[in-house]
Amino acid sequence: MSIRTVSTDQAPRPGGHYSQATVAGNLVFISGQLPIRPDGCGLMREDFETQVEQALANVLAILQAAGGENAELARVTAYIVGAENWGLFNEIYGRVLGDAKPARTIVPVREVHYGYKVEIEAIGLIP
Repeated sequence: MSIRTVSTDQAPRPGGHYSQATVAGNLVFISGQLPIRPDGCGLMREDFETQVEQALANVLAILQAAGGENAELARVTAYIVGAENWGLFNEIYGRVLGDAKPARTIVPVREVHYGYKVEIEAIGLIP
């Protein structure tokens, strides 16, 4: 089995030595996504909701570029600044993902790189 990388201009380019995602077999491993628009503009000054929506949009764009869809998300890990944002994260997450209900872990943290309020990584299935 070989591993291939996934790259799309519908999500921000990696900021280091990593891929947006890798595919092994029928699994796609999506690197942690910050709230950065595809054009590279960071949203660190935006509110929590806007940041979560952008990070999720990046994850879903990468999943789609790999050949998957929302319903094929198998696992999501979200790192959020402040446990008090848990409920709001859950509301936004449910609205964005709709009927898709992957396994999920939310990890409250003190800070995320560059002052962002959220980072989201995921594992999905592709046909």
